[in-house]
Amino acid sequence: MTNQEILRIAMEQSAIDANCSPADFTLKENIIVYSQNNSAARKYLKLPLYCNLISYGNNIVASINKEIEAVVQAYIEKYPTEHCFETPNMHVLNDELQKRDMRICHMAEYFLPDLKVLKILSCKYPVKVLTGEDFTDLYKEEWSNALCEARKTLDVLGVAAYDGDKIIGLAGCSADCDRMWQIGIDVLPEYRRQGIAAALTSRLAVEVLERGKVPFYCAAWSNIRSVRNAIKSGFRPAWVEMTAKSTGQVAEMNR
Repeated sequence: MTNQEILRIAMEQSAIDANCSPADFTLKENIIVYSQNNSAARKYLKLPLYCNLISYGNNIVASINKEIEAVVQAYIEKYPTEHCFETPNMHVLNDELQKRDMRICHMAEYFLPDLKVLKILSCKYPVKVLTGEDFTDLYKEEWSNALCEARKTLDVLGVAAYDGDKIIGLAGCSADCDRMWQIGIDVLPEYRRQGIAAALTSRLAVEVLERGKVPFYCAAWSNIRSVRNAIKSGFRPAWVEMTAKSTGQVAEMNR
């Protein structure tokens, strides 16, 4: 697999999620499409989405509900691509969303491995590869980024670091779609800043690639520790998304 193939697979998956063509992400002009259900989409997406903006750096593909088309069209044509994903411009879109009982909710940056720099980084603690049956007793708060209790069946592979018999760090990946597995990482607070996160993340990325899948990594751009870990582990920024949810859903998340 090459970097170009990895990027192509990611764009193909984004196209499935957004209901567009993979080539749409490479155009100079912005694209608007209508969000639809698709059984091949990432499993955690609740399609159709009301408003989801996606950019691989070239343009914006807006996957939306038709009723907000005019608003989104005006928004993405008025401001530069990068400014559409941040304040103060973002408030313009959010104000219109709130009129429809919706709000901007998720804002995330996605990373793909750079095969020119990806390598297994060393860890001073013993490391072990885990599979689904090893996760049974690990659905705890301290491993909530590595594993997802709500979608246990998707947790397919992991790499853990041990201090004696104690797990001190865990990277896990979920089979969120057919060709791409998402990596999450947790390290116990007292063991951080020792390179464990990057060692586990890089090892898991290599394990995923060896199984013919594309690993990807997601972080809020304000989560500096997570972004640094992605970069150190051999990942590079690939695309960004901004998604609207109902006011009720946003309120529930803030409880």
